[in-house]
Order: sequence, then C-alpha cells, then structure tokens
Amino acid sequence: MDASAFTPAVWAILLVSALLQGVSKGGVPGVSILAIPLVAQVIPGKAATGLILPMLILGDLFALAYWRRSASWRDLLRALPWALAGVVAGAVFLDRIDDRFMRPVIGWIVLVILVVHVWRRYLAPRAAEAPAAADHPVRRHLFAAFMGSMGGFTTMVANAAGPVMGMYFLALRLSKATFLGTSAWYFFIVNWVKVPFMVRLDMITLPSLTVNLLMAPALVMGVVVGVFIARRVNQKVFDLA
Repeated sequence: MDASAFTPAVWAILLVSALLQGVSKGGVPGVSILAIPLVAQVIPGKAATGLILPMLILGDLFALAYWRRSASWRDLLRALPWALAGVVAGAVFLDRIDDRFMRPVIGWIVLVILVVHVWRRYLAPRAAEAPAAADHPVRRHLFAAFMGSMGGFTTMVANAAGPVMGMYFLALRLSKATFLGTSAWYFFIVNWVKVPFMVRLDMITLPSLTVNLLMAPALVMGVVVGVFIARRVNQKVFDLA
C-alpha cells in the first residue's frame, strides 16, 4: 500500500470514511457502516479491512475517554466470550478465503447488516410496549451468545459489528450513556484481540499504518462531531439512530 500513489479522489474517500468512523465512536454508532464500503471501493481485498482497524482502535480511545464510566459490565461480560469466539472463526475464514473474493464478501456482510439495522429501526417504536428480547434469563444468555458470536465474526471479517451489537445492547434497554459506555469497552477489547490476527495475515503493515496516521485528524474531528450530537439527542431519537 503506497500512500504516495493515491489520487486526490482516493484520499477524499479515505478521509470521509475516517470522519464517519469518528462520528460513530463519538456517539452515533450507526454511521460507521457507511465507512466500510467506501474504503472497500478504493482499497482492494483484505487490505481494506486491515486499514480500517487501527482507525477504529484510535476512535475507541476517544470513546472510552468520554463514556468509559457508563458501562454495564454484566451485559458486556455475558457477550464478550462469544464475541472472541466469533473473532477466531472470522480469522480462520480470512485465512482460507482468496483475496479476490473479499470485496463481494464485505459487500454482502454490509448488506445484511443494513437489513438488520432497518429491521431494528422499524421494530424500535414497539420496544417500549413489548417485553424485552432478553428478559428471561435463559433467553438472555442465548441472545448474548448469538449476537456476541455474530458481532465477533462480522467485526473480524469486515469491521461491521456496530449495528449487530447495537441491536444487542438496545434489546437490553440500556440508557444512552450506558449503551455508549458498554459499546466503547466492547469494541476496545475486541478490536485489540483482532490485531495479532490481522498482522499475521498481512492485513496491517507499516505502509498501511502510515496511511492511518494521515487519516487520524479526520477521525478526531469526527469524534468531536459525534460527541456533540450524542449529548444533544434524547433517548428516543438515539434508539432510532
């Protein structure tokens, strides 16, 4: 990955994707899904996934700095082991898939995640009237196992677990601050677990980290925008975002 060979159009796309990732980490989780296909359009194959991860980790640091005290550790720890299992499954998948097929794989994952996001959005207005998806202890553990493993797999393959885990945390009826704090800790832990796998698969390299460094200011700007928005929206609007 040679940053000096990037055209202005490529840089514009990468900077917009970094801005969106920052907005997501600042407190507007849904917009991160838009950054994934943007990067995949200009960076081929597995390198696109590897390029995004360090930006997400940088965003995690800002998210934790602001929201870290609001986490629900009980709900986080219930899903985390399953997420780590999903990461391992995703790493095995990446090791076996040919790089030529990564763009369609990322596209399909993003499409499925968008369908999940739309489904959640239109069911959300009924959430206050219907029983929570995980009220019963057994259902709560099964729900955590399913969503955690799905989140781990999709984040390893395409960095696309935001809407999946958003659906999980919202189903638990967490407040806005608790949602953001729990989500910040979840992604901080899981994203760091992904690093050695991506380094081994040559998805993160010194040249890609150089590109990340140049993208960082746009991400920081996005975090500021995301925090600004998150502090001003009420719980009902946030649940639908």
